[in-house]
Amino acid sequence: MVPCLPVLAVAALAVAPALGQQIYDIWTTTWDRAQLFTYKNLSPSPITFGSPGAIGQADITINDETLAQAMVGYGATLTDSSALILNNLKNQKSNNYWSILNTLFDPTDGANAAGLSYLRVPLGASDFSANVYSFDDVSGDNSLSNFNINNAPSYLFSVINDIRGINPYLKIHILPWSPPGWMKDSGTMNGGNFLSAYTAVYANYLLKCLQGFQSHGISVYAIGIQNEPENSNPTYPTCKISASQEAQIGSALRNLMNANGFSGVRIVGYDHNWSDAAGYPVQLMDDASSAFSGVAFHCYAGNFTQQDSFHNAFPSKEVYFTECTGEYGSDWWGDIKWYMENIFIGSVTHSSKSGLMWNIALDGNGNPKLPGTTSCGTPCRPVVQVNSDGSFVFHQEFYAMAQAGKAILPRDVNGPFGQRLHLTIGGANAQGLIATAFVTGRVNPSDWLRYSLVVLNWDDRPGGTWNPTPIQTTIEFRDAQATYTFPVGVTTLWWYAPSPSFNASSSPSEAHEAAAEEKAHAKAGKPGKAQGQGQGQEPFAAWVHADINGERQRPIQMAFR
Repeated sequence: MVPCLPVLAVAALAVAPALGQQIYDIWTTTWDRAQLFTYKNLSPSPITFGSPGAIGQADITINDETLAQAMVGYGATLTDSSALILNNLKNQKSNNYWSILNTLFDPTDGANAAGLSYLRVPLGASDFSANVYSFDDVSGDNSLSNFNINNAPSYLFSVINDIRGINPYLKIHILPWSPPGWMKDSGTMNGGNFLSAYTAVYANYLLKCLQGFQSHGISVYAIGIQNEPENSNPTYPTCKISASQEAQIGSALRNLMNANGFSGVRIVGYDHNWSDAAGYPVQLMDDASSAFSGVAFHCYAGNFTQQDSFHNAFPSKEVYFTECTGEYGSDWWGDIKWYMENIFIGSVTHSSKSGLMWNIALDGNGNPKLPGTTSCGTPCRPVVQVNSDGSFVFHQEFYAMAQAGKAILPRDVNGPFGQRLHLTIGGANAQGLIATAFVTGRVNPSDWLRYSLVVLNWDDRPGGTWNPTPIQTTIEFRDAQATYTFPVGVTTLWWYAPSPSFNASSSPSEAHEAAAEEKAHAKAGKPGKAQGQGQGQEPFAAWVHADINGERQRPIQMAFR
C-alpha cells in the first residue's frame, strides 16, 4: 500500500498555537536550602501562555521545531562499597533502606522522588571494594574455566534487583576498573598496562560478564571495555589500554555479543576525561566505529564543551556523561552551581544523553574504601550518606540530579524519556540564567506532549557583591509568552501542548486533569489511562513513528489505501 495524506490529515499537520497552555507544576531547590526539591502545584491559578508583550529581565525562547538527543537518564555508580552500605541498612533499618531507594529511583510521574534511571556497576573490584578481585584470578586460564560472576559480593546483585523492582526503566551500564591481573604487564589489577596477546581472551571475559549478570536476572543496557583507560595507579584497580587496543577488544566483543544474544547491548567506549575528547575517543571510532555505540566522559580534567570535538567528528554516535564526584568540605551552593553548569545543563546541552555521579552511597567519612588506595584523598562524597545509626542525608548531588531528572522522566507508563530542545536566553539579565529544555512524547499520540524547562539562576553576586537576586523571566513558546520569576537556585517546571504535527483533542486543563488522575491512580496502585486505555483511530489510518539514530521522532498520522 502506498501511504498518502488526505486533505483533512494535511490540515491536521498545522502547528497549533501556544495560546491557552498553562504551567501548573514547579519543583524548586534554592541557594539557602529554604526549598529542597520542593513541589508546588499552581492550581487553581496556573501561569498561562498568552499574547507576547515586553520581555522580562531575562527572556527564554524555546524552539521545538528541531529535536536534539533523546535522554536515557541520570544516576550514579553502585560500587561494592555502596551496595554494602545499603545492604547493611536493609538489615538494620529496612524502612530507611526502602525510603532511600524509593526517593532515589521511583520514576512515577509526580512522585516526590528523583527517578534516577541509570546505574553504572564495576565489573570486579574498584577503589571502593573490600578487596581486589576479578571474576577469574587463575593465572593463564585462557579458557576462562574458572570464571565466576559470584566472586562479586551477593549483596551487589541483591541491591540491583531491589532497585530494578522500583524503576522498570533502569539502565545498567557495566565495565571493569581492570582486567584480571594476569592479562597485564604488572601481573596485578592495581595499575599496569594491558597485554594485547589477551585481546580475544578478554573479549570472552567481558561476554561472560554479560552472561553472569543475565544469570542473576539483570538485563544490561551497555558494557564498557575499561574505566579510565588512560589512568594507571598502583594503589587500586586501574589499567592503561590504548585506543587501538580498546578498538580491537571492542570489535571482538561485538562479534561475540552478536553471536550470543546480546546484539541489543551497547558497547560504550573511552569513559574518561573531557580533556582528551578530540584524541582517544576519535581514534577509537576511526578504528572500530561499527563496534561502539558511542563514548562516555568524566569531569576530572578539561571541560564539557570539549564533548563537541567528538560529537562533531561523529554526530551519529552517542555521548554519555558517566562520572564526577563531590568531596566532603566543599560549599553546598557552589557545588549545585557547578553541577548544573557543567553536567546537568552543560554536558547535556553538548549532546550527552546521561549525567552520573560517582558513589551512590557511602558513610560520613567517604568509606568504606579499598585498603591502601590513594584515590579520594579528600574523602569522596556520595549522593546519599548513610550513618552508623541508620539515619541518612541526601547531599547536593541528589538535589542537582533530582531537579534535572524531573524534566526527562516518562510521562506515561512505558512512555519515552524526554528529548532535548534548543533554546536561547536574552534580556538585560541573560547572564544570570542558564537552562535546558525537553519535550516528552506520549504513549497515545493524541495526548498532549509535555514540555519541561530546567533553569539555574546563579545571579547571587550582581554588581560583584553578595545579593541573591530573583530574575523576572519571560518564556517564549510558539509565538506565545508566559512570565515567571526564578529564585536563585534551580527550578524545574513543565506544561502540556499538542504536538506540532497534529491538532490534539484535549485542552490544557484536560491535560493537567489527566496528569492529576494518573498521579492519584499511581498512589492507589491502580491502572490509569496510560496503562492501556488508548483511543482508537479511524479505519485505514495509523500513527507512524520514525526512529533516527535510535531516537524516536514525533508521530505523523498517515492514511492508507
